[in-house]
Amino acid sequence: MRAAVTQGPETMRIVDLPDPDEPGDGEIIVRPEAVGICGSDIHYFLGDIGAVDESQLYPRIQGHEVAGVVEEIGGGVGEELHRGDRVALWPVSTCGECYPCRLGRPNVCANISLIGIHRDGALQERFRVPSSQAFPVGDQDPAVAALIEPVSIAIRAVVRGRVTEGERVVVFGAGPIGQAVSAAALDRGASVLLIDPIPSRLGHGAAVGAEILAAGDPDETDAAARDWAGGDGPEVVFEATGDSDVARRAIALVAQAGRVVVVGLSRNHAPLRAGDLAFKEIDMLGVSCCNPDEFAQAVDLVGRRRDTMAGLVTHQFPLDETPDAIVYAMRNPAEVMKAVIRIG
Repeated sequence: MRAAVTQGPETMRIVDLPDPDEPGDGEIIVRPEAVGICGSDIHYFLGDIGAVDESQLYPRIQGHEVAGVVEEIGGGVGEELHRGDRVALWPVSTCGECYPCRLGRPNVCANISLIGIHRDGALQERFRVPSSQAFPVGDQDPAVAALIEPVSIAIRAVVRGRVTEGERVVVFGAGPIGQAVSAAALDRGASVLLIDPIPSRLGHGAAVGAEILAAGDPDETDAAARDWAGGDGPEVVFEATGDSDVARRAIALVAQAGRVVVVGLSRNHAPLRAGDLAFKEIDMLGVSCCNPDEFAQAVDLVGRRRDTMAGLVTHQFPLDETPDAIVYAMRNPAEVMKAVIRIG
């Protein structure tokens, strides 16, 4: 079978590999149909993922935003899965023993193992996964179903941010995660202002249902967002840019007793003024992967909003063009919202 193997920084090749072994107890064989390219995939491709010991980075088959078809089923798998089912994959495996797992937050397991990051992912024609990670998606289009994983991050974000009906929510960053956060907050009945400097991305945000604001001078942009929220300011601000300075701005913008939720990834230090945290008594929250119940909510949300979500898939490439697709997505952020690799 064919697979896209990242062999080192900026080095990915399409190679032939043996088929996976037969599924064991509690396992299935999935034939991936569509795999989304995530910002973290680009970081991995460049060699600066930051979440894995560098000595264990390569070689790796990437791909954690997955829609595929169940081909084989091992023993002990429940009746909710059948051969031929289209599924989306929750990419998380956990130890069940560490403090977060005991607390009921396995999404931040201290020994977490993620498909496409810590172990081989879905940029291959067949692979074996635990059945607990497969969620049936019915008749959803594979490319749209591949969006379920990033939308699950957004579900986790609005859960962490405790977004409720009638609240005013500002989202910095109109990439795929920012779009998904906007959709998830709107689904909870909030009003959403989506901010980004790239007009084409704001167009996608308007289609999702958010109000939009073109980012320019930071002070002017933040003043406009404050005017939009009115009153005491937005109750919740999401940082989905990966720009560490936006975290500082979010703290200044959010209402007293509000919530700032950091979803964007960055290795840089954020220049926060500690007194703002104390004086405003805000909650500053981070977001990692989601829990399985939140992944199920993402399956539902994408299913209900599939027509809108389909507009976020702007580019599709065959497996053989995966290396070029990653480079293209990296170099053309104004053109590419979500690139998807179609397999088979």
